[in-house]
Amino acid sequence: MSASTAPPQERAGEEAPAPATDVPEKRRGADTRALTQVLFAQLKDLTPGTPEHNRVRGALIEANLPLVRYAAARFRSRNEPMEDVVQVGTIGLINAIDRFDPDRGVQFPTFAMPTVVGEIKRYFRDNVRTVHVPRRLHELWVQVNSATEDLTTAHGRTPTTAEIAERLRISEEEVLSCIEAGRSYHATSLEAAQEGDGLPGLLDRLGYEDPALDGVEHRDLVRHLLVQLPEREQRILLLRYYSNLTQSQISAELGVSQMHVSRLLARSFQRLRSANRIDA
Repeated sequence: MSASTAPPQERAGEEAPAPATDVPEKRRGADTRALTQVLFAQLKDLTPGTPEHNRVRGALIEANLPLVRYAAARFRSRNEPMEDVVQVGTIGLINAIDRFDPDRGVQFPTFAMPTVVGEIKRYFRDNVRTVHVPRRLHELWVQVNSATEDLTTAHGRTPTTAEIAERLRISEEEVLSCIEAGRSYHATSLEAAQEGDGLPGLLDRLGYEDPALDGVEHRDLVRHLLVQLPEREQRILLLRYYSNLTQSQISAELGVSQMHVSRLLARSFQRLRSANRIDA
């Protein structure tokens, strides 16, 4: 037999066709849907758990990872690391591969997309939200987000709250509530620096430390101890430290000697110290 009539696999310098399980490595530029159909046809005849089954299953996962990345891109506004979202979506892809029946005549991307997106949504619902959002508000937020994307594409700009409300036939207040709910995925630390160099954190912009706060506990303690003193001693302390009268002025005010005022002040201080030790 001449070289020109020899079978292709016997011609000099040519290799035999690559195994079907190596298709994702050898034909990266092939159409993904056609490749997926070929791999599912092979997977159907293999026994689960065997090395061959695992290789074909792994090839299906690798071939359809772009589908996961496409689905994950819809959640880019959630500010969650895209690697984590893709990883979660890949779990949904694997579940879809294990449940897919090619004999039903449905394209695999059509079958797999709801599973992948559902897995990602479940991840955000169960693991990411910092503040619990009522289920109805969460479901409405998904509709608001979808309507926003559609209206942005249609008008070439970000839609107004009124336009979104009209599209979904809900009130503007509900739209605003949904937008606020969408911000509950992350709680920002008060000490976190803001975007941009040299900008202060939230804590620096929210307020300042009130120096009077240090005396709140002391004033409350003094008030508690003062009511335990006799009425005349309470009055002397008020005249001395609130009205700023001297001992001689207090003695004239009360009609007692200055020496007696001094003794009453000393006794009041002693009682206050004793009561403070007991309370402590």
